[in-house]
Amino acid sequence: MRNTIFCITGLAIQGLAMSAQAQTGKPNIVVIMTDQQRADLCGREGFPLEVTPFVDRLAQENVWFNKAYTVMPASSPARCSMFTGRFPSATHVRTNHNIPDISYQQDLVGVLKENGYKTALVGKNHAYLKPADFDFWSEYGHWGKHKKTTPAEKETARFLNQQARGQWLEPSPISLEEQHPTKIVNEALAWIKQQKENPFFVWVSFPEPHNPYQVCEPYYSMFSPDKLPVLKTSRKDLAKKGEKYRILAQLEDASCPNLEQDMPRIRANYIGMIRLIDDQIKRLIESLKASGQYENTLFVVLSDHGDYWGEYGLIRKGAGLSESLARIPMVWAGYHIKNQPAPMDGHVSIADLFPTFCSAIGAEIPTGVQGRSLWPMLTGKAYPKEEFSSMVVQQGFGGADVGLDASLTFEQEGALTPGKIAHFDELNTWTQSGTSRMIRKDDWKLVMNHYGNGELYNLKKDPSEIHNLFGEKKYSKIQTELLTRLLAWELRLQDPLPLPQRRYHFKQNPFNYLHPEH
Repeated sequence: MRNTIFCITGLAIQGLAMSAQAQTGKPNIVVIMTDQQRADLCGREGFPLEVTPFVDRLAQENVWFNKAYTVMPASSPARCSMFTGRFPSATHVRTNHNIPDISYQQDLVGVLKENGYKTALVGKNHAYLKPADFDFWSEYGHWGKHKKTTPAEKETARFLNQQARGQWLEPSPISLEEQHPTKIVNEALAWIKQQKENPFFVWVSFPEPHNPYQVCEPYYSMFSPDKLPVLKTSRKDLAKKGEKYRILAQLEDASCPNLEQDMPRIRANYIGMIRLIDDQIKRLIESLKASGQYENTLFVVLSDHGDYWGEYGLIRKGAGLSESLARIPMVWAGYHIKNQPAPMDGHVSIADLFPTFCSAIGAEIPTGVQGRSLWPMLTGKAYPKEEFSSMVVQQGFGGADVGLDASLTFEQEGALTPGKIAHFDELNTWTQSGTSRMIRKDDWKLVMNHYGNGELYNLKKDPSEIHNLFGEKKYSKIQTELLTRLLAWELRLQDPLPLPQRRYHFKQNPFNYLHPEH
């Protein structure tokens, strides 16, 4: 495949696209996913730098959420939930190492095939899906394209594997034409061009802006490290955040010894890559507009989880359920979306995508799906506000919390490699042990762990979650309300599968709502 940037146009393609949709009555679906992108680094949420101008405009012309959440701030649990509509407690994928343990009855890919869709993955997988599940499969990872066919692809993989395994602080030698987002959009557009008879689904899945935080010019110089917004927290605040955060900081000091000094450059590279991705999303969507396919295509732009981006003096992810990790960007556009320039007031989840797609294509939501359909909300129809009045996030693989002592070192566990290079070390025995749950309702947030320890924050007054109000008499009413709602969510998310094999009738709302519609 030529490594060139191109745009699909032409009346012939427009006619074919309209013909296929007219025959089936079903929209095309494009899921545009980034890896580890914070929700608040965008103009629509008031960020002062122009990091996502295209997606900001897309959001304001369609529908967007500022209370959208992952199910767990880790890649595989989040991605598996997106395709099954089930939370990690039900999928059994509670870490990046539990993909083979996944449990579900029917998933999005199965429903799409039953409804005549052609399917494609272009980009990062990190879920349970296999090439045989899709009609087209071109996989990319943090270390390059899986099937490398050109000298440039092999050189990209060599650089990412051998030179940029931790953080890359200089301008990336990978050219814009060879950067993953550019190549992924090229391949996605080429595959879309070939779809003439059936509606299509394509997962455009960028492995960035995830570390190693490399980015090429002109994006490397687009945001000056000395002109970034000042962080509101630092390592001094770790004492208030708990032992898991302190252990993560100790690990990062070992694997990233100059982190404090390098932090401004890392932060600038991170938003530079987000801007690169934004430009590629623009190219993808504008190409489909030019080919006449935009109105017949349902788009969603989101991420699997966030990144500290310097919060608490940390990078990447790992400890806790802070908003920087748990909240994700989510924008819906295209087919039947009714514009609402202000953010929707509902609390939603990455697990809501699958049931929403079911509603959009006229399919029943399978038994065992726990997410709710957003379709009435997205299309301007009536929906029960109470259903979307709160949202939960999960964390932990169980057992007792593991503290840092001589019985298990970073090297023994595998978090720290012999070369002391940061290599996916932040998700580990210490940060992921135990069990935690988070609930968000409006300006309030509650986090509980399996020891009964709680955190209560007013996010409007304390967006960095430093002042824990849990147990204070003044806030006992809201604390009790959130505890009650969290318990209700825990009961709701008990896995109904397998259903009773005879007699008992299982009741399920067509949109998977639990609360009355009026």
